[in-house]
Amino acid sequence: MMIQVSDLTKTFESFTALDRLSLHVEQGSIYGLVGPNGAGKSTLIRHLAGIYRPDSGQVLVDGQPVYENPQIKERIAYIPDNLFFFLNDTLRDMMYFYRSIYPRFDMTRYERLHDAFPAIDEKRPLRRLSKGMQKQAAFWLAICCMPDVIILDEPVDGLDPIMRRQVWSLLMADVSERNITVLVSSHNLRELEDVCDSVGILDKGQLKLERSLSELQGKTSKLQVVFDGDLPVFPKELPILHISNTGRIYTLILGEPPQTAAALLTPYHPLMMDSLPLSLEEIFIYELGGAEYGIKDIIL
Repeated sequence: MMIQVSDLTKTFESFTALDRLSLHVEQGSIYGLVGPNGAGKSTLIRHLAGIYRPDSGQVLVDGQPVYENPQIKERIAYIPDNLFFFLNDTLRDMMYFYRSIYPRFDMTRYERLHDAFPAIDEKRPLRRLSKGMQKQAAFWLAICCMPDVIILDEPVDGLDPIMRRQVWSLLMADVSERNITVLVSSHNLRELEDVCDSVGILDKGQLKLERSLSELQGKTSKLQVVFDGDLPVFPKELPILHISNTGRIYTLILGEPPQTAAALLTPYHPLMMDSLPLSLEEIFIYELGGAEYGIKDIIL
């Protein structure tokens, strides 16, 4: 199912958490939602899950509003950062509860996933499990609901590296085989880089940009250069976002594709020039403006 958010605004008293935000997630894709703390990510996610009513604008899944729409909500699974389980319920107790509200809950799959989450004792109260094991339980239940959309807020926080890989493997298999849609908000940009098709960068309640990961990585360049002597004085119109150096080796971030960036620097006759891969973390930093966030001099 496709997700479409149009001109979404949400205020809490005098604070505007979301300001005419628009967002588009294609069916059968994994969409990474990133942004600094307080950008509005969790507020947006709670609208997508149908928890918050929009002040204005639309939140549509499969072309239908989510808020107070049980038929759409039963096709959405949501795993928040702060999990909630009934006080003394075990995993099996919660399974029966999920079966009562998700008509497509797959018991065969539930039993089969014992092997994917072997450390969880189904008969032990979930509140007595560690945070990581509670998160495993949440994934176990969500996947068995057979949703068309899965919404994740800091999904793998607390999971060990092996279980992180296990969870992402299950999710990506469902994207491939069942064409489900996954929207994930996370501060672990390195992990998103491995799994996402598209990325949206949210800042101050607005979507700063939204592109496929390949387009995003192709828009900005990272070049290592060595000059004969000191660093040239570059004109202001040259789209250099950041400069750092280790000895005579300078690392330049430019707001142009790699070939264009190399062509712009060629007239300055560098002795050596190499193009380096740019990580999603670096793109995130420079798209938001390093100086504004107090990281202008960080060496990446």
